[in-house]
Amino acid sequence: MNNSNTETGLSLPTEGRIIETATEAESCPAADLLNPPHGGSLRNLLAPPDEAAGLKGASRDWPSWELTPRQLCDLELLLNGGFSPLEGFLARGNYDRVCREMRLADGTLWPIPVVLDVPESFAKTIVLGSRVALRDTEGVMLAVVTVEDIWRPDRAAEAELVYGTGDRDHPGVDFLLNPAGERFYVGGKVRGLRLPAHHDFLGLRHTPEQLRACFRQKGWRDIIAFQTRNPMHQAHFQMTLHAARERRANLLIHPVTGMTQPGDVDHYCRVRCYRALLPRYPRGLAELSLLPLAMRMAGPREAVWHAIIRRNYGCSHLIVGRDHAGPGSSGVGTRTFYEPYAAQELLRRHEAELGVCMVPFQRMVYVPQHRQHLPADQTPPGAQTLDLSGTELRKHLQEGGEIPEWFTFPEVAAELRRTYPPRAEQGFTVFFTGLPGSGKSTLARALLERLMEIGGRPVTLLDGDIVRKNLSSELGFSQEHRNLNILRIGFVANEVTKNRGIAICAPIAPYDAIRKAVRNQISRRGGFILVYLSTPLEVCEQRDCKGHYAKARAGILKGFTGVSDPYETPSDAEVVLNTAELGVAEACQLILDHLSQSGHIASPTSLR
Repeated sequence: MNNSNTETGLSLPTEGRIIETATEAESCPAADLLNPPHGGSLRNLLAPPDEAAGLKGASRDWPSWELTPRQLCDLELLLNGGFSPLEGFLARGNYDRVCREMRLADGTLWPIPVVLDVPESFAKTIVLGSRVALRDTEGVMLAVVTVEDIWRPDRAAEAELVYGTGDRDHPGVDFLLNPAGERFYVGGKVRGLRLPAHHDFLGLRHTPEQLRACFRQKGWRDIIAFQTRNPMHQAHFQMTLHAARERRANLLIHPVTGMTQPGDVDHYCRVRCYRALLPRYPRGLAELSLLPLAMRMAGPREAVWHAIIRRNYGCSHLIVGRDHAGPGSSGVGTRTFYEPYAAQELLRRHEAELGVCMVPFQRMVYVPQHRQHLPADQTPPGAQTLDLSGTELRKHLQEGGEIPEWFTFPEVAAELRRTYPPRAEQGFTVFFTGLPGSGKSTLARALLERLMEIGGRPVTLLDGDIVRKNLSSELGFSQEHRNLNILRIGFVANEVTKNRGIAICAPIAPYDAIRKAVRNQISRRGGFILVYLSTPLEVCEQRDCKGHYAKARAGILKGFTGVSDPYETPSDAEVVLNTAELGVAEACQLILDHLSQSGHIASPTSLR
């Protein structure tokens, strides 16, 4: 560790004491008073240089597997000891017992299966006892796994056991049951050459061993970990401060930087918010470090997993919320996948075995008459309380409204505004869909010119025919290839949108599911406006300037949308236009009117 590192906040102190705690470990700095790792010792799976060089040289004769983002996170925590006592990806005996009983084959508590999943085509290239080189997306070899087991899992059964549901609305279940080909699991011990590379927040990325060394040097003993995947506001600050003071402990803010839930604030913005917040704590009370964990959103089981991981990093306590690591609503009304406080109850039952104490997340509310946040169960009877929901916060950000200081600190609000500017400054995508000949290309070009006339943001046109020629020339017109073409258009539009430009897309996009997938992707970082051209089939056919309808009717052109292939009418279009009844200028103005009313562009009076 580097004493001069000013970003980390974990530089080794010389004063030997901390403020706002009663920890007396400083009197014996050589003693290891930290919570011992799960299983008794950290499993550092990184090979020494000579062994690593030998593995790298031998790997030219081994098959290679390019790790997915989720697998990269799992591998990093295997290699650095965050997943102690695991020494690799679970073999079948361990996997089966983890799923059924939350335990490894030797009886050690472990609630989440950590497996290397590969397609059937790759599984057929390896055999028991063989070695597989594990590589990152750039081809750099990070580790080797010696194959002990290869099997086809019952992923539906795994979903029921681990997540407690088979509902595809659960992101973890949806991942398991994704129909994109059969998956096999590969189990075996891992030997590492190097940790995955990171280029962001380097002063805040610590292995368990490094973090433990800092805690020892500081004399910390009782350490409360705060698991978070969201920005922290006043209520979170007050709750964590209250928890640390009440237990006379120190605080580790330990946010997840791996995969979380779709739609969450990205870790770059979140970490900037945490870093801005950190000086608000009393000096020496709290520290910030990043955790490269890919969350499963497994609720109660994941709470136990988080406790094990934090124990490996040296913590003695974990703050657990009402719906800890839950994915929210089940899609049926407002009912969540997990019962309220189920995560707290499961962790409490295993506290003694885990050696980690559960700290309940106390809901904090702002009480204006006291000008402070108080635990909800400690507010005076009849007192007025204030709170701001996530939906209300997003509305404030989109509209450029003032975010009250009682809700969040000004420096946190400033970071959120940098990432989420008002809607009029965000990028957005206008996505046309409709039958061939409905007027998509003509209207898209007209909208392009009107938006260029208005100015202020770059505009990109992704016309269906142009994309087919330049981006998807090898694709046919099967449903699979049509979906792939739309996904490519969506990918480019998303890049334009998240960089605050305007993308205009004009494909046919006949299938509803793939349109929704593109919407979900783009809506995370900008606007998405679906424009459905409802022009009747007979009108489109009369306009058949390319002769496609005639060829389709004659059976020459197969799989033609509207004739021999279906068009799924959207029910979620923001704008519906019938170009048989509207001229180009009028239809274009209606789109501009919607964009102005929704706040994406200037007011309509300035556009005419």
